Amino acid sequence: MQSEPRVRPRRSQRRSRAIRRELLYLGLCAPGLALLVLFNYAPLFGIVLAFKDFRPRDGIFGSQTVGFENFAYLFAGDAARITRNTVVMNLSFIVATLVVALTLALVLHELRARSPLLATVTQSAMFLPFVLSWVVVANLVTAFLDSGRGLVNQILGAAALPAVNWYSEPEYWPAILVSVDLWKGVGFWVIVYVAGILAINPSLYEAADIDGASRWQQIRRITLPLLLPLIVINVLLSVSKMFNADFGLFFQVTQNNPALYPTTDVIDTFVYRALTTTGDVGMAAAAGLYQAVVGFLLVTTANWYVRRRTPDNALF
Repeated sequence: MQSEPRVRPRRSQRRSRAIRRELLYLGLCAPGLALLVLFNYAPLFGIVLAFKDFRPRDGIFGSQTVGFENFAYLFAGDAARITRNTVVMNLSFIVATLVVALTLALVLHELRARSPLLATVTQSAMFLPFVLSWVVVANLVTAFLDSGRGLVNQILGAAALPAVNWYSEPEYWPAILVSVDLWKGVGFWVIVYVAGILAINPSLYEAADIDGASRWQQIRRITLPLLLPLIVINVLLSVSKMFNADFGLFFQVTQNNPALYPTTDVIDTFVYRALTTTGDVGMAAAAGLYQAVVGFLLVTTANWYVRRRTPDNALF
C-alpha cells in the first residue's frame, strides 16, 4: 500500500513557529531588560537637572535653568579631590585584584592536580566573603581597627607599640581599603580565572611535558597567553567603571568619617552627601553627569587602544 506523501508546512506556519520560539526567548530576557530600562535608561531624563537650580515645587522642567553654574561650583570646590581619590583607588583595586587573583588561580590550578579536595575547599573559602554585605564587612573591620578594643591595637600594645586611632588617620586608609576590597572580592575573580585555565586544552600541557618544559615555562608560554583575552576583557570592564566607586566600601567601611575625606571621599559619596546634607540636587546631578561622561570616554579610549593592538580582544 502506497503511503501518503508528507505535506510540508506552509511558509506562514514555519514563520509563526519561529516567532513563537523567539518570543519565548524574549520573554526570558524580559525581567533583565525591564531592570536595564528602569535603572539605566529612564534616569537619562534627569540629565537636565545638572543644568537646573532644582526646586521641588517647580519640578524638573519648571526649575530655573542655570547653564553650567553647577559644574563651575563643583570644579571650584571638591572636584579635584574626589576625582583623584576615585581614580587612584580604582586603579589600585584593578592592579591589586588582577595580580592577586591571577596568582591565586595559578596556585589553585597547581594544587588541584595534587589534591582536588583541598583546592575545592580553599576556593570555596576564598569566595565566601564575596557574599557578605558591606555592613557586615564594616563591622568586621571595626573589630580589628577600633581605637579602644580593636584587635590590631591590642597586638600593638602587646608589642609595646603605641595604639593608633585608625579612624582619624587618613593616610592609612588607601592601603586598608585595598586590603578589604581584595579580601571581599578576590574570590570571585579567582573563580573566573580558574574557569579560564580549566578551559585550556590539556593536550597543550601534555605536549609541553614531553618537550621537557618546566611548570613556570608552561605558565609563561601556555597559560598566560591563552588567558590574555579574558584578562583584557576584565580589565576593560573594570576601566569602564573607573569613575564609579563602590559606595558600600567607601561609605560603610570608613563609617562616613569626615576625618578620612582627604583620602576616602570619592564621587559617589560626594553625590550622596550633596543630596542628603545640602539638598543640592543640581550639583549632585552635575557630579553624576561628569562621572558618566568621563567614564564613557575612558572605556572608549581603552577599547580603541586594545583594538589597535589586538583587535580580537576588543569589546566593540
